[in-house]
Amino acid sequence: MLGAPGAGKGTQAGLLTKKFGWVHISTGDILREAIKQGSDLGKRVSKYVEAGDLVPDDLIIEIMGERLSKDDCKAGFILDGFPRTVVQAEKLDNLLAQLSESLDAVVSVDVPEQAIIARLSRRFVCDKCGKIVTAGEGQNLEGSECSECGGRLIRRKDDQPETIRHRLKVYNESTKALISYYEGRKLLKKIDGIGGVEEIHRKVVEAIS
Repeated sequence: MLGAPGAGKGTQAGLLTKKFGWVHISTGDILREAIKQGSDLGKRVSKYVEAGDLVPDDLIIEIMGERLSKDDCKAGFILDGFPRTVVQAEKLDNLLAQLSESLDAVVSVDVPEQAIIARLSRRFVCDKCGKIVTAGEGQNLEGSECSECGGRLIRRKDDQPETIRHRLKVYNESTKALISYYEGRKLLKKIDGIGGVEEIHRKVVEAIS
C-alpha cells in the first residue's frame, strides 16, 4: 500500500486483512512500538521517526527481512509504509526472491495535500491499542478515553503540523520515482482516496481482484 501519511492506507490495509486474512505489516507501527518499548531498535530509529525523516535503507531492510520471514506471512501479507524509495523497492524484490515470494499488486491511495494536512491535524491515537480516532472540526481529544480499550488518546509526535508538512515533502520527493518504478512493472493500481472508508475499500478490492 502506497500513499502519503494520512491518506488512509493503514485503514484500508486493516480492512483487507479482515476480508482476506492477510497479515498487515505496518513499518510505522513496528518502529513506534520499538521506540515505546525503548528497545535497541527503538533507540536507533527514534530520531528519524520523530523528525518525520525516512529511516535509512539498510536498517529498514533488516527490520522487514526479519518480519517477512515469520510463518504468519506465508498465507499472504500487506506492506504498509514500505518501500518508500526505489532502492528499498529493489532490495525488497531481492528479499522476496530469497523467500520465494513476489508482489501481486501495488495500491497507491491518492489524496490532495490540503486534505491530508486537515486529516492529520485532527488525528488522535490510543496509547494502548493504537486505534486511530479523527476529531471533529475544532475538537481536541487529547487525553480522552479510547472507546475500544479504555486507553488514553494522544497526538503522535509526527502528527504535529510542522512535522506533517515535512513528512509530506519527504514522501513526495522519495515516492515519485517509486510510482514510476511500479508503473513500469505493471503492478501499480491508483485509487482515489477521497470518500467514505467502505467506498474506498470497494475500489481497492476491485483493483486487486
